Amino acid sequence: MDAHALSDLLRAVAAGEIGVDEATGRLSDLPFSEVSADGHLVARVDHHRELRTGYPEAIFCLGKTPQQVKAIARDILDHGGVVLGTRATAAHYQAVAQVAMDARYFEDPQILLVDRRENRPSIGHIVVASAGTADQGVAEEAAVCAEVMGDRVTRLFDVGVAGIHRLLAVRDVFGDANAIIAVAGMEGALPSIIAGLVKVPVIAVPTSVGYGAHFGGVAPLLTMLNSCAPGIGVVNIDNGYGAAALASRINRAAAACGAAGADDPAAAE
Repeated sequence: MDAHALSDLLRAVAAGEIGVDEATGRLSDLPFSEVSADGHLVARVDHHRELRTGYPEAIFCLGKTPQQVKAIARDILDHGGVVLGTRATAAHYQAVAQVAMDARYFEDPQILLVDRRENRPSIGHIVVASAGTADQGVAEEAAVCAEVMGDRVTRLFDVGVAGIHRLLAVRDVFGDANAIIAVAGMEGALPSIIAGLVKVPVIAVPTSVGYGAHFGGVAPLLTMLNSCAPGIGVVNIDNGYGAAALASRINRAAAACGAAGADDPAAAE
């Protein structure tokens, strides 16, 4: 249940369309439901998370069987939620498609999605920049997840520091962004460069792209943690979803402040 569904339920109770007992029954599903597959409990799905945090629970598909993901997705859909699966395989998608013909699969970022919301406006602006083509899967994971969370997203791919003129040529795109996600492997320098050009928070995402001494993403992780450019927050290696969640919260807060300022007569004087 999200905030809109809760508001609709309370209005129906106030209007006498639904009794208190029925409303109590609907709310009794919170905060989670137990999901089983092949006779075993596989998950306790948190249907209350969107009401608390603004975002529904996502499915981390890695380590879950297709049948387990299918069961979790069915439960989410039965409760009117959005199915967002990360680190999903084609087999996960094929299983979910058996219960949701409108399921979509994004191969490069390994995203599984069933989103039946209509006419949902996008909020604010987030820029997702990636250093190289090899980083694009993680960057696209961040971009798709942020869009599902309700943010307007601009993608800037292959703008790494090896050809810094490519980044400088598009720096105007950062102008109205409320947050920037910078995705980079190898030495991981891109977030530091961007943070020196903008006044908004930069979320740095190290990727596992690089040669041996790159240590599977540890080298860019340390570069980003040790950056001398202020205003950078760092998420875990290859964690596009985590970067999207953080950027979205920043974006929503900034958009809400902007809307509040526009409604304040004193702010216009």
